[in-house]
Amino acid sequence: MPAIRNPKDFCAGALFIAIGIATILLGTRYALGSAARMGPGYFPRILGVLLIVLGGILAVRALRIRGPRIAALRWRPTLIVLGSVVLFGALVRPVGVALSTVILIVAASAASHEFRPREAFVAGVLLAAMAVGVFVVGLQLQLPIWPWQA
Repeated sequence: MPAIRNPKDFCAGALFIAIGIATILLGTRYALGSAARMGPGYFPRILGVLLIVLGGILAVRALRIRGPRIAALRWRPTLIVLGSVVLFGALVRPVGVALSTVILIVAASAASHEFRPREAFVAGVLLAAMAVGVFVVGLQLQLPIWPWQA
């Protein structure tokens, strides 16, 4: 068996392959259809195949090209980002999309060692406006924009 010269790419390829296989297996519950009349299972299967091909390319490439080792997992930033996403999910209905998006961006930005509160707040406001425009106005999701609309 050839040595893995690029562990990052190899693990990424293996993850893509695993997700592709899972996508295909979950997509078998739905009718495939044809290219002209796609059924609900068509897109998941095509996506799964593409993920497997991309993962295979990455894994084979990792055997040939030298690359960096996998760095140790930094728990603090990971937990801060995951916690901010959970907080967003808990706040989006009672507080509204606008404020919960700003809170999400500021809280997730705190995970970085380059955290600047003012920049995070400005980015949060801009992304909140975009989220309201896309999800509430564009897609017409039934989400409150502000707390008093909840």
